[in-house]
Amino acid sequence: MAELGKKYCVYCLAEVSPLRFRCTECQDIELCPECFSAGAEIGHHRRYHGYQLVDGGRFTLWGPEAEGGWTSREEQLLLDAIEQFGFGNWEDMAAHVGASRTPQEVMEHYVSMYIHGNLGRACIPDTIPNRVTDHTCPGGGPLSPSLTTPLPPLDISVAEQQQLGYMPLRDDYEIEYDQDAETLISGLSVNYDDEDVEIELKRAHVDMYVRKLRERQRRKNIARDYNLVPAFLGKDKKDKERPAKRKVTKEEKELRLKLRPLYQFMSCKEFDDLFEGMHKEKMLRAKIRELQRYRRNGITKLEESAEYEAARHKREKRKENKGAAGAKRGKEDAKDGEFAAIEHLPGFELLSDREKVLCSSLNLSPARYVTVKTIIIKDHLQKRQGIPSKSRLPSYLDKVLKKRILNFLTESGWISRDAS
Repeated sequence: MAELGKKYCVYCLAEVSPLRFRCTECQDIELCPECFSAGAEIGHHRRYHGYQLVDGGRFTLWGPEAEGGWTSREEQLLLDAIEQFGFGNWEDMAAHVGASRTPQEVMEHYVSMYIHGNLGRACIPDTIPNRVTDHTCPGGGPLSPSLTTPLPPLDISVAEQQQLGYMPLRDDYEIEYDQDAETLISGLSVNYDDEDVEIELKRAHVDMYVRKLRERQRRKNIARDYNLVPAFLGKDKKDKERPAKRKVTKEEKELRLKLRPLYQFMSCKEFDDLFEGMHKEKMLRAKIRELQRYRRNGITKLEESAEYEAARHKREKRKENKGAAGAKRGKEDAKDGEFAAIEHLPGFELLSDREKVLCSSLNLSPARYVTVKTIIIKDHLQKRQGIPSKSRLPSYLDKVLKKRILNFLTESGWISRDAS
């Protein structure tokens, strides 16, 4: 009785109970997979007749060695799901395949069998023929690498991301450079009845949009390369980790400001290398001038240069001391010559240095100055005490001299400004 439940191929008479193909046009024609794939014909049956798969697809497509025991029905549902939902949507694909498969299992099976397996190696060539390359990119990289290769996200805190409006997962900002660039293509649509002029106009819009995207990406690259975001936030992490650099001179700072427009054409490292090279050139030129000076003074060995420099330093020190002593002497002589007209007059020793300068500039004798000073101070004290007094200044004191002396006494603190 058990033999009666078995099914056999009508062509090779092999047992086909696990899986068989039944002809939908011929009665009682069931073939095994080997005969069906070879196109076997028997009686009125022809290879182009319709067929149906008997067994519901419960056999394994990759053989018993495949992990997971995926049936042919599940394989078909997997291919339908990846066509419908796209590569990467493993949750939706797992739900489409069936509740028995998790998203992780779906991903591992598809990657191992359809990408890295024999089927993937046969369908995906190692080198893509007729690949379009951008010849403006160094090394002949893919077309528009700046648009297709994203930069790594910025290493900043959540509060700083909110401050900048930065979205790390997308690596862009809420407000981008040229924010309205997308309006160029937002209303474009390709119609079959478009004329050539309309098609060229739409292509021009797309080209303008691509240029704006490249400019936006170029600005991001410059900000990353020159570390402008941490500098804007007030913390330059990279500079803290780098070793201490040499001190930049004032002339080099001015030169950097003049060459700032070149920043957009050079990377940060190239720009630093340029100034390092200029600094080395400057040091080498100074060293060459020093060696030429040694040669002019008859020095031909570096050992002799140390003795020469020590002697030159002592000689310059003596010159400086002589110059300082001569300047001090000249200053004293000039000072003595300034008061030569009044130093022998009576009352000169009673004057301060400032009063000596005042009397010398006004050509006023010390005795007369002391008299005028005494009268003015006495009148000022009487006025402060409320005693009426009438100033009786000497006749030789005109208005100009009086005003000069009053201003001097006021600045020196002898009398108040109200009294002057």
